[in-house]
Amino acid sequence: MKKTALNYFKTVGYCFVILVSIACSKDNAEEGIEVHNPLENPQDGPPAGNPNGNSPIPVGAGTESVTNPDVVIGNGTPESCTCDAVVAAVAQGGKITFNCGPNPVTIVMDRPARVFNNANPDVVIDGGGLVTLSGGGTTRILYMNTCDPDLVWTTDHCQNQDHPRVTVQNITFADGHNMDTGSSGGGAAIWARGGRLKVVNCRFFNNRCVGTGPDVGGGAIRAFSQYNSLPIYVVNTTFGGGSIYGNSGSNGGAISSIGTSWTIINSLFSYNKAIGNGGNPAQSGTPGGGSGGAIYNDGNEMTLTILGSLIEQNEVNAYGSSIFFVSNNHTGDIRIDNSTIRNNIGGSWYPVYPSISMHDDTPIVVTNSTIQ
Repeated sequence: MKKTALNYFKTVGYCFVILVSIACSKDNAEEGIEVHNPLENPQDGPPAGNPNGNSPIPVGAGTESVTNPDVVIGNGTPESCTCDAVVAAVAQGGKITFNCGPNPVTIVMDRPARVFNNANPDVVIDGGGLVTLSGGGTTRILYMNTCDPDLVWTTDHCQNQDHPRVTVQNITFADGHNMDTGSSGGGAAIWARGGRLKVVNCRFFNNRCVGTGPDVGGGAIRAFSQYNSLPIYVVNTTFGGGSIYGNSGSNGGAISSIGTSWTIINSLFSYNKAIGNGGNPAQSGTPGGGSGGAIYNDGNEMTLTILGSLIEQNEVNAYGSSIFFVSNNHTGDIRIDNSTIRNNIGGSWYPVYPSISMHDDTPIVVTNSTIQ
């Protein structure tokens, strides 16, 4: 399955030369912020996943079946695959596939697709290796939040409920944009709280969130409160992969979370940047941020497991050029196996391994891996 998905993205990324871009007609570009130029052709980007990753995929971490989909976006033509159709499909939930024609297609969003908590408890968005959802440099792409009343409260314990269970697979997220500085800031491609999130065979290119602040970030993904503290699976997925494809934010150039565990398998993180400065809490005279070039984990009980992955050429201004991992009550732990972490740039406070910032007493187990 891994080789098939990887080769599929190579095929659609490099063999086809025709790209159709469908844009919703709304210009909500903001003033006074870093200019965000969307990629001309995201499908030309690197393939999904670490090409040398060969760690096994546990049960439950792979792709979901989309046989007999509940919603098919498009009628076989690129023009039929619109952002309005994506928004409506995600609101309905269930198994979602695309029929936009045989060639790669980029659907430019003018607003996030939102997951409603009282719709289908399972949401699977499968791009078939041909679809890019683009924020166009103006908007976040996908939003799920079990504690947002606008998405309907369905339990009295919204911070810990087992649904919606959202899987994104075989799809690219590009040019997401979010400059919010409050509690819902960060996560320019995906913002997720509650239920479960899983990411398989995906690519995240050139997503950007707010660039300063001590407790905001996740250029691509920002996450909280997964059900029963179960991990988010990220499998065979690329964040960045080239100098023009990297994601950025104040903290966690690729991913950022609070109190959330991650299991990352056969994935690639490169050229992502944590662009804030001053750390957390912010040093006097600074706006704060700048930690976790690829990955930013903060909170209490949480785990970070990295298997078969490559983390390189990520950059910070403060701490943790590859990984920033701070468990406030000193209960978290890190496991790294069959992986390579190298040539990450900047930062300080590396008590045990280069480019990894963590407390001295954080348990970390490294096997069959290179960290330099």
